[in-house]
Amino acid sequence: MKVGAINDEIRELQTPDPDPGGVHVLDVLIVLARRRRFIVLFTLGAGLLAAIVVLLIPSQYTAETLVMPPAQNSSMSSSLMSQLGGSAALASVAGAGLGIKNPSEMYISLFQSRTVEDALIERFGLMARYRKKRLSDARTAFESHATVVLGVKDGLIRISFRDRDPKLAAEIANAYVDQFRKLSANLAITEASQRRVFFQQQLLEANGSLAAAEEAMKHTEQSTGILQIDSQARSLIESAAALRAEVAAKEVQLEAMRAYATEDNPDVVRAKDQLAALQGQLAKLAGNGDDSDAGLIVSKGKAPEASMEYLRKLRDVKYYETIAELIAKQFEMAKLDEARQGAIIQVADLAVPPDKRSFPKRTITIILVAVLGFFAACGWSFFSQGLQRLKSIPAEKQRLDALKASFR
Repeated sequence: MKVGAINDEIRELQTPDPDPGGVHVLDVLIVLARRRRFIVLFTLGAGLLAAIVVLLIPSQYTAETLVMPPAQNSSMSSSLMSQLGGSAALASVAGAGLGIKNPSEMYISLFQSRTVEDALIERFGLMARYRKKRLSDARTAFESHATVVLGVKDGLIRISFRDRDPKLAAEIANAYVDQFRKLSANLAITEASQRRVFFQQQLLEANGSLAAAEEAMKHTEQSTGILQIDSQARSLIESAAALRAEVAAKEVQLEAMRAYATEDNPDVVRAKDQLAALQGQLAKLAGNGDDSDAGLIVSKGKAPEASMEYLRKLRDVKYYETIAELIAKQFEMAKLDEARQGAIIQVADLAVPPDKRSFPKRTITIILVAVLGFFAACGWSFFSQGLQRLKSIPAEKQRLDALKASFR
């Protein structure tokens, strides 16, 4: 009886079509109407199954921390350097090559560094929570729950963490900032920090040289018995030492500029002219001989050998004192800039335990699965109808039987 009813449906659909080259809309509607019971039940079943699955999936919550990276600003250094005159040339040693092109992207990479992630995994015991035996596997699972992105419009960094426990998600999102600060405490990240580290190293070297020069002068005083020299000679040596310090600072600056600029660069040309002018002044003060230091001593003229040795040691002490003073000023400027910038990052919004789950999206999932189930049921209805039509044609039926036999 059922076979006869299906054949009647096929005969009705095989009636002459005014448009034999295409599919008539009414044929489609007829198939859907006759299979409506199957389509409705299949759609409801798919939606019900999706509802059961999403209800069994544990709810997960996403907490977000909003942080603001510091701006790269050295305006305080510029204002203080203008008060130092020629000595400000030394500051440019740590300048152009130390600038950060895109600091926000660098902060993103540091937030996602292995050091920060491993510290968070160990702090919250996530290896046991994720049931991982190796730290690398726990890190992979951790990265699947964490997201660190940079806002395109506002430039703020958003740190998100997803977990089944909303309180834990908020704690880990906030702990990201704490671990990053611990990491950055040992790194010179900002431009001011890099300048501070640079001048700190130079200051240590200058103080070491000054201490050695003072020790040598003390030894000379003890061996020669000379404790005092003429005030004119002292003034001459102090002036020469200051000029030598300026020449040394300008030479260091010129070498630093040559690392990123050619000889034809206007800044390089200007620095070379300034260096030549300083060297000319030193030559006039110290003499025209090949050894400017010896010329300086001889210009005082006809002093005993002990006095000349004392003058040389005093000259070295004054020179290193001037160098140490210049570097110390630059070091203090860098420290002021670093203090002005404050913390490496500032927290705009602390993460709070979310009161709404972020996964799974139950309503959207159920609706989407129901829609997909509806289209799948419609497709199956058209497929089964076409298959029945082929079976009604003897030649096509033989082909279908041959296909089934080949699978057997």
